[in-house]
Amino acid sequence: MLIAHKTFLLFIFMTFGLYTAFSQEVEKRVQYLSGTDNEHTVKWDFWCSGGRKSGKWGKIAVPAHWEQQGYGHYNYGRDYVTYGKNFRFHDEKGVYRHTFPVNEQWKGEKIFIVFEGVMTDAEVKINGQSAGPIHQGAFYRFRYDISDKLRYGKENQLEVTVSKMSGDPSVNNAERLADYWILGGIFRPVYLEIVPPSFIDYVAIDAKADGSFRMQAHLEGISAQMKVKASIIDQRGKTVDMLEALAREGDSVVSFNTKVSNPALWTAESPNRYRARTELYKNGKLVYLTQQQFGFRTIEIRKQNGIYLNGTKIKMKGVNRHVWWPETGRSVNARIDLEDVKLMKYMNMNAVRCSHYPPDQSFLDICDSLGLYVIDELAGWQKAYATPVGTKLVKEMVLRDLNHPSIIFWSNGNEGGHNFDLDTIYGHYDLSKRPVIHAHHRPGNDFNGIDCNHYEDYYSTQKILADTNIYMPTEFLHAQDDGGGAAGLADIWELHWKAKRGAGGFLWALVDEGLVRTDEQNMIDVNGVNAPDGLVGPHREHEGSVNAIREIYAPIKIDGKELPPDFDGRISVENRYHFTNLNQCTFKWELLNFDKLLQNGEGSTSVSSGKGRFPAIAPLATGHLSIDLPANWSNEDALALTAFDSQGNEICRWVWKIKPNEQLAVHQFDEPIDGTVNMQEKDSLIQLTANGITVSIHKNTGLLAHLANAYSKALSFKDGPVLVSGQAKAVSVKHYREGHIAVVEASCNGDLKYIKWKMDKSGWLEMDYAYALSGDQPFAGISFSYPENFVLGVKWLGKGPYRVWKNRLQGTTYGVWKNRNNNTQTGSYPWRYPEFKGYYADVTWMEMNTVEGKFYMSFPTEDQYVRLFDFYGLTGAKPHPDLPVGDISFLDAIPPIGTKLALNMTTDTKGLGPQSELNHLSGKLIERKVYFYFGTPKVNGENKQFEMPKVNVLTD
Repeated sequence: MLIAHKTFLLFIFMTFGLYTAFSQEVEKRVQYLSGTDNEHTVKWDFWCSGGRKSGKWGKIAVPAHWEQQGYGHYNYGRDYVTYGKNFRFHDEKGVYRHTFPVNEQWKGEKIFIVFEGVMTDAEVKINGQSAGPIHQGAFYRFRYDISDKLRYGKENQLEVTVSKMSGDPSVNNAERLADYWILGGIFRPVYLEIVPPSFIDYVAIDAKADGSFRMQAHLEGISAQMKVKASIIDQRGKTVDMLEALAREGDSVVSFNTKVSNPALWTAESPNRYRARTELYKNGKLVYLTQQQFGFRTIEIRKQNGIYLNGTKIKMKGVNRHVWWPETGRSVNARIDLEDVKLMKYMNMNAVRCSHYPPDQSFLDICDSLGLYVIDELAGWQKAYATPVGTKLVKEMVLRDLNHPSIIFWSNGNEGGHNFDLDTIYGHYDLSKRPVIHAHHRPGNDFNGIDCNHYEDYYSTQKILADTNIYMPTEFLHAQDDGGGAAGLADIWELHWKAKRGAGGFLWALVDEGLVRTDEQNMIDVNGVNAPDGLVGPHREHEGSVNAIREIYAPIKIDGKELPPDFDGRISVENRYHFTNLNQCTFKWELLNFDKLLQNGEGSTSVSSGKGRFPAIAPLATGHLSIDLPANWSNEDALALTAFDSQGNEICRWVWKIKPNEQLAVHQFDEPIDGTVNMQEKDSLIQLTANGITVSIHKNTGLLAHLANAYSKALSFKDGPVLVSGQAKAVSVKHYREGHIAVVEASCNGDLKYIKWKMDKSGWLEMDYAYALSGDQPFAGISFSYPENFVLGVKWLGKGPYRVWKNRLQGTTYGVWKNRNNNTQTGSYPWRYPEFKGYYADVTWMEMNTVEGKFYMSFPTEDQYVRLFDFYGLTGAKPHPDLPVGDISFLDAIPPIGTKLALNMTTDTKGLGPQSELNHLSGKLIERKVYFYFGTPKVNGENKQFEMPKVNVLTD
């Protein structure tokens, strides 16, 4: 596996055109002056004008941001908003020096120095001579021809003066007045390109779905007539066409046209790629060759209809991605790029918006290879580049990225950062004439027939979809803290899926942009409320939205929370692929038996399983999957089904209970039992005692007052059941026996109707209760109190491992789960997930492990939510949503969660759609049963491991 990974990374570098250790002399040669990425750096000499370690020469890793190397000051892009008009950004300059050798044999060749990315202005000198004009703009590849400035066969000195703040105010406005970390330095690689005097600078390819192929080879140094040959090579290495053209002296472009029969098309579902091998001959001798990967595909915007790829309408299941790693900022590597693409594919996404600047080349190579639709964006957060500098930067972006089949749109800036003068510039360099879009946040800014308006809710989305434009929000459901993301996504996604002009959209955002602060003991800083808006943490820690999105976006859609009573192995299936027939996908079914309450196993045991291939169900069609189950299948606990794509990657896993909670819930242990149940009145309490366990119930309220155990410390679980919504008052409390069972029964006025406690000789306590509520309620059910700081952890049979919200129930599966107590606040250090505190769905039983010992809760009725302690989904002056009373709650209804963008919180969640409304309760009587066991069950035989001390100084 490790070898395969290294091979893939090597492939990335080779397709990038930078790794040429095995290349022939007729190909471009590359000599790195810096390291290749953030993990493989080279030390250069460095001097910084201000801040830490300023005013003296030292060493710095390249590529890197100088702040991450202990130099200068930090700024977040929104500091100008935070601190107002009197604020000034840190504007230190950094001077880099590096000495490098130049081979004497290179004399007479063309040598370029190439910078992949510098923040922000770069003045380059070679041996004291200016290499060319100062480059302005951080995220763009630029180069200088330095052939006449080099000392061949000798050491040469490179000096780069980098200004963090640009001399062009429009560059600062576009790139640095932004809602992200703004840093400084040479953060992407620097290298020399060595080519012969006559060479192919680059090729521009336009390959359509009908097989038509156009290519322009851009030439330099054509001093005599030369021949240019082009070969089109498929994925198996077979040459499918060969073309020739003549280049005459002074020519800078030659063109090729042909048509390939039945090409394998590129889509995100089937990322088929070809290779164009282009050769330059002089007098019959090969003098230069270059190779470029590409894909056959046709992108269309059919106005008032949709976005089409290869004649098929597609919808975006996308996310916004910052180039980011907490230790190194925007200086990353191909492994991180690969991890991010695989993470998006894991969530069943098919698209990514490169917000708000072009990414590293390796990221686009991986999107080409694994299949993601890409929006490649010119920087311009809410202000645009001026036309002169913007024109140069559009050219640099397009020339670097133009042959990536994954890129389906150019985005001309973000949210007001659109310079309309630049809209036509993209097509000057892009032979395939990809559409240009405007990613915006105000109505009325549609462009090219696409409205990209940001942060519309469910109902405003409905209105836009009913209008004339295609709607593709390039940002929606802001995922700050635990809100947004998957919360409300199911409703909005169904709108887009079913609407003619719905084109899907791009969630904000993939990653919490937490930065390791080298000036603050390496703490990870998300700049307060500004940057914790990812679906994953800074190191890609999965939040609860990840698995929920995976289920919502699954291209194999299976509805049905439970198996029907007459289940015969047939499961209804909807194919939500755009291009893939389901007969290319496989499945595995398993019959499971879950671990019992006291069992320390792996959670479940697979007692029977089988594999197969899905039936032929065309894209967008529905059908049925038939599973050939054994005759005794209904004797097991649950059925699991896992779907795999054509490459064997898991798409989704579903688990359905076969047995009801009534059979899965536990209310007896296999333990020795002492005698009978004792029941007595004592002061204001009614005490029930059996098997060493004593439960005290208030005479006046019927509530649990106190617990005791003859074999262990008393547990502090008490003060319930109390309603979390509604009113209740006990009007009578009585106690009596039903055979060998002791009963305490409270009759109530108000919304709570009754509480009935029952204890048998095993010590298990049964609680029956009933209530009825009307109206819109955030939650419904009952609560008890228990000190949170006493809890070590929890194990449960139910949905997990993540907590849920009313509008984010997806992404959890039924099984046995464990979680250690943690205080994780979503989006904050230490990013430990799953969170411990929250609402848990479909709980059958739960074991609480505490410093006072263990206790057990078991639920024989269906659809039980359990709330654990105090937590907040969204932090703010008033955290959201409100919490029920008490500490541990048994609920029939839980609240939805809203969204948050910086300081602005959406707490009126109903605008996010039907699932985000409060619970509409009709007054129907709800009756529930819970079983409790307070303590550790006895074991057979005498305990010979230790002798309990008569007095324990820690507890007595």
